[in-house]
Amino acid sequence: MKNIKGIFIFTSLSIFLFTSGFTQKPEKTFSLKDNYTKAELYVTMRDGVNLFTVLYTPKDTSEIYPIIMERTPYSCAPYGEGKFPTGLGPNRMLDQEKYIFIVQDVRGRYKSEGNFEEMTPGVLNKKDKKLVDESSDTFDTIEWLLKNTRNNGKVGLFGISYPGFYASASLPNAHPAIKAVSPQAPVTDEFIGDDCYHNGAFFLLDNFDFYNYFDGKKDSNGENYTPVFKSRTNDAYSFFLKMGPLRNSNNAKFFNNKGKIFSEILQNDRYNDFWKSRNIRTHLNNIQPAVLVVGGWFDAEDLFGALQTYKTIEKTPNNKNQLVMGPWTHGGWSSSNWNNYASYDFGINVNEYYQKEIETRFFNYYLKGKGDFNLAEVTVFETGTNEWKKYSVWPPENSVATPFYFQQEGKLMLQPGNTKAYSEYISDPAKPVPYTSIISGRRNNEYMAEDQRFAAQRPDVVVFETDTLMEDITITGKIIANLFVSTSGSDADFIVKLIDVLPDTEKNPATNPKNLQMAGFQRLVRAEVFRGKFRNSYEIPEAFIPNKIEKISFALNEAAHTFKKGHRVMVQVQSSWFPLVDRNPQKFIRIAEATEKDYQKASIRIYNNSNLVLPVIK
Repeated sequence: MKNIKGIFIFTSLSIFLFTSGFTQKPEKTFSLKDNYTKAELYVTMRDGVNLFTVLYTPKDTSEIYPIIMERTPYSCAPYGEGKFPTGLGPNRMLDQEKYIFIVQDVRGRYKSEGNFEEMTPGVLNKKDKKLVDESSDTFDTIEWLLKNTRNNGKVGLFGISYPGFYASASLPNAHPAIKAVSPQAPVTDEFIGDDCYHNGAFFLLDNFDFYNYFDGKKDSNGENYTPVFKSRTNDAYSFFLKMGPLRNSNNAKFFNNKGKIFSEILQNDRYNDFWKSRNIRTHLNNIQPAVLVVGGWFDAEDLFGALQTYKTIEKTPNNKNQLVMGPWTHGGWSSSNWNNYASYDFGINVNEYYQKEIETRFFNYYLKGKGDFNLAEVTVFETGTNEWKKYSVWPPENSVATPFYFQQEGKLMLQPGNTKAYSEYISDPAKPVPYTSIISGRRNNEYMAEDQRFAAQRPDVVVFETDTLMEDITITGKIIANLFVSTSGSDADFIVKLIDVLPDTEKNPATNPKNLQMAGFQRLVRAEVFRGKFRNSYEIPEAFIPNKIEKISFALNEAAHTFKKGHRVMVQVQSSWFPLVDRNPQKFIRIAEATEKDYQKASIRIYNNSNLVLPVIK
């Protein structure tokens, strides 16, 4: 979910810390307070609204500096001209390079005036000079900064998650002074693949928590928000199961219709104008500044956003658009160290290379004219081999779409089998499949690389697996699920998981604080959910005809991973992923209106001509 700084209930590590940069410790030998002067002020937009803006200007006046700006809905804290954050820019190296750093509370949030809009819809043709959006607010702020600070006339922007959206929003009709923009895990399309819904399936755990704080009442001084309600739990699975139907999230105990955005999200449960107007991709045309899009393979929130933002900008002729994807969770690239994640040990500090050789050089080159920036078009970290790979196009030209077919007796093979055969399970909303084996009140942020043996043992999860691999298989690029299914109900969810099964001889780590049992470990590589009623259209949902075979095709987010010799490739299919995703009643109904009696068991069949298309490197 869009990360926040403040009060939360079920939040994981990723819904948390990024307001101005990252909360890592700065270099002990470099003091922001000793090297920068802080000023707090208001900048007036074209419609008269004043936005609270904080300036950090180098005390060293021997040079004229460029500007790096972050616009955020998560506050410019710490407030007070004598108070400094732990970091200013996207990494601490850039703090020491010295820039004029700007942090701004966006319209309607914290100390800024005006009305806040969730993922503010862009205005294409501003015939009325008073028409505003995030692009115009960025433009007006830069106009003021250029006239009122001692700068070199060049501006860069960055942001992680929701601030990443504001970085993207600076690109349409960009101010001529903007030379470099880095949208990092940017929120992009909240119905198709980011944050609120994935392929029409509502992400309950994250949104329930996030909007409790984000939708709360602003304190009188504008420095914080009071949550809509108070509630705590150590077991999110049991909590949400006890809460009952999704409609109960809006009862007197919880949102009680006080959460404006949360209510809008529940009401707009199909891909309508509400979502289309908030899809920033439709505005990313004719982009002129240099763009560095950054994302993480283990980002539980905006992996889709990073990949899709890059793809969209790439359509601009003669663009200066580059993509970096690393083995990170949401915003993990901003940490000072990133040597491991979940059950992975990368053997190196991945962030040292990224921050020094990519991010710092990007801003230095385009804003200061310092050094060079000869980065490949696409730079990705390949899990399994723990290697950085560089490509001139994405996906790579030698990536071949290769179907792996589901067959009888749980086999996963390169050729189709008996298409009339099927695997069957009973999906029971009263006993949904958990998304993680960890009992916690917060999201287990490592679920995207978690051992899936807990799920494989359940009767409501079907498993398909290759024989032991005789050679390495590397996949890089698009993953497509083609399912042929039937259900005894009139709606159903389908979760497809791609898994790397380690050999039974795999040794445990030398230091093993998590007590990982690596022999036979079923490591999740990629997974995605699809709400079946949207199989033909996200705009017009359709009921299933009970027991009629239907085709469902959808994309999983891309990957770069090597299944090593001696491993096996596994696919798991299930119809619940709780409470990450809300329960589907398995009845064709507006789920936000469903009552307890609407939730029913269904018999699900997965037919053997189903397949997962993997991008195998040849």
